[in-house]
Parts: sequence; structure tokens; C-alpha cells
Amino acid sequence: MFSFFKRKKAPAPQEAAPGRDEALGAAASPDAPEVAPVAPTELPDTWPADAGGLPETGADAPAHEAPAAAAEPVSEFVSGAGPAPAAAPVQPPDAWSDRPDETADPLVRLDRAASAEAAVPASSGSWLGRLRRGLSRTGQSLGGLFTGVKVDEALFEELETALIMADAGVEATEKLLEQLRARVRRQRIERPEAVRAALRDILAEHLKVLEKPFVVGEAAPMVVMIAGVNGAGKTTSIGKLAHALRERQASVLLAAGDTFRAAAREQLVAWGARNGVTVIAQEGGDPAAVAFDAVNAGRARSADVVLVDTAGRLPTQLHLMEELKKIKRVIGKADPAAPHEILLVVDGNTGQNALAQIRAFDAALGLTGLVVTKLDGTAKGGTLAAVAAGSQGVRPVPVYWIGVGEGMQDLQPFVAAEFADALLGGPETDRA
Repeated sequence: MFSFFKRKKAPAPQEAAPGRDEALGAAASPDAPEVAPVAPTELPDTWPADAGGLPETGADAPAHEAPAAAAEPVSEFVSGAGPAPAAAPVQPPDAWSDRPDETADPLVRLDRAASAEAAVPASSGSWLGRLRRGLSRTGQSLGGLFTGVKVDEALFEELETALIMADAGVEATEKLLEQLRARVRRQRIERPEAVRAALRDILAEHLKVLEKPFVVGEAAPMVVMIAGVNGAGKTTSIGKLAHALRERQASVLLAAGDTFRAAAREQLVAWGARNGVTVIAQEGGDPAAVAFDAVNAGRARSADVVLVDTAGRLPTQLHLMEELKKIKRVIGKADPAAPHEILLVVDGNTGQNALAQIRAFDAALGLTGLVVTKLDGTAKGGTLAAVAAGSQGVRPVPVYWIGVGEGMQDLQPFVAAEFADALLGGPETDRA
């Protein structure tokens, strides 16, 4: 399923990046308030990698000690007032030591459709099975229409209602049914199960525009800026993504750029401990400064990927959206080619509201990909059909990952055919 990349050769000498204070000043708008330097602070003790949830904080919090057989502790750097100091590359755990030889593919492609190597533990069931359970509401609604019925106009009218109720939107629904009617006439389909199979193929082809592998290795480090509204599962998705990258032999560095939400920094530090990766963090202060330090630290430590968390915000909060633009500009000061990817995390339960979020964040940042989470809740799933159709002026931004649970393995690359299978409640394919 995955092809791995070789160790990167030492990058060619580059001109020294501007200091963080200069970058922040250059990126800020003329009327933006001056950002005061933030003194370094102590990070909390490393949370045990095998512990669930977040560490307790406060004066009454019990003392925690890592077990004797705990995983390698997180190497943490606290960004301060000055530019990030040069640091020796972090020694990777043993799991990183078996990288391929120099003849291997230099890129990591997080694409389940391209290979069958990535496996989900058997105890958790097949990925498609979990996806089908997550979209069971829509699957039952759409799939039930093909039982004991005739293939006539009444069936198409019921399909139209069911697709709109599944958040597919009017534009996508009309496009899908137009193609389905044409195929039924052309192939003279008379069995309802054959109509469902035809709709599944049409839907998979419709969603194909959103399917794109996430490729790592084209930049060193590859800087990924991640945005989203509060409650979409942004920080949790970053932790799961870090796990997926680590499994593919990529070295990862996390930047705790959400300096506003309570416990956001501690949450990302806990995910860093679980994954054994470095976390760049500071308590409070300017999120753009954290991002700037993280890019420089990633270069100094020869990291493959730098994942930058940002504060959650609504697209109607224009002053906070301007802060996101500032973070993007400051990252560009540290690395002119960065950020290489700008991802938006979307809650799959928000339905058509997701279109407004995608449109607003895309206009502000220029999105390169989506992460759709919480498809195991009340999500109907049809929103992706609306995105693929460009409904409500939304650009069909690629969907890199979809999530159906809270486990480490529950964030997987989006595959159009699998999603169409689950959405229509068709026969399950036993895939990992």
C-alpha cells in the first residue's frame, strides 16, 4: 500500500532565515499590535505514552510517573523570545532504523488505493466495515430503497429525496440522477439491485475528483498548516496523522500553535508523548511565533514533516481569520516555499454547513486538502458529493483523510469507491 522514501541527503546551504521578530513584524498588518516577546516556560512532565486522555493539571492534580517500560520520552523545546536555537537531530526510536536503501522510492504516498501494505489490526474489523457502520444511517436510508421495488420513476423520486436528505445537495443530486437515468435506459436495467450497483459506480466516479494521495518527501521539511473550527477534532486528527506518518517511517515534529484554547497545548503534548515525537510549544503568546520556531526547529532536526496546529475559529470571526493569514505569512518568512499543505479539518456531522466553512477558509488561506472527521456519529456523508459537485461556489478541494472513530487507526486515506460502497449500503468488501 505504501512506498517508502530514502533518507534525505543534506540540503544545500540556504540563506539564513530572518529572525522570528523580524518575520512577525514583516508579516503583520500596519495596524496590528506589536507582539511582545514571551519568556520561555517549563513544559509539564512527560505524560506516559500508554495513558489514556490528558494529564490532569492544577494544584490538586496527582503526581504521575512514567512506568519503567515507558516509551522514549518526548523531546520538547520551548520557544522563547529569540529565534529557535540549532539543535542536534533527535535520535529516532528503533522503529525508524529500518529505512529502505538508497534505491527506494524517495516519496511516501499515504494512499490506500495505491497499495495494500498498510493494515488495520484484525481485532478492529475491516476499515470498510467500520466506515459502513459510521454511515449506516445514510446506508440504510438509500440502500433500503432498492428492496422489493420496480425500476420506475417512483424509485428515482425516492432516490432524489434520500440523496438530498443525506446532505448531497440539489446540484449533486440532479447530476447523479441524470447519469443514473441515462445508464438505466442505455443498459435496459430492470433489477433494483443492478440500479444500486450502477448508482454506486456513478457516485464513485463523481467522488473521484476528491481522491488524492498525500505525498511526503518533496520538501525538507514539509510544513503542513492545519485549521478548523472549534470542536471539529483538529488537534486529535493531528495526533492520528502523526501516528500514520510515523508508521510510514517519516520523522514528525508538532507545533502547538493553538495558544488560545484551554488545554490545547497540553493535549498536543500528550499526543506527542503517545507517538514519540517532538512538540514545539509555549504557554500563551503569539501562535505565529510558535509556527516560525517550529519550521526552524524542523530544519535543524532534519524532520520530514512539521504539523502546525492553529486555534479553532468560525469563518465569521474576521479578526481571527486575519490571524490565520498572519500565521501563513510568518511560516513563509521561515521557509519561502511553506506552508506546503494547508488542511481544513471538517466535522462530518455539520452537513451543508461544511460548505460554508470550506468556502471561507479556502478564500482566506487557499486550502490544499480536507480532513473529514466524526463519520461514526450522526454524519450523513452526502456532503462530500456536494463538495465534488462544486455546490454553493465551493471548490472541489481534495479529501486526504476521513475519520470514523477515536482510535489511532481510525483516520484513513479517502478512497472514492469505498466511500460510495458505504454510503449506499452495498455489499461489504473485506479490506484492511
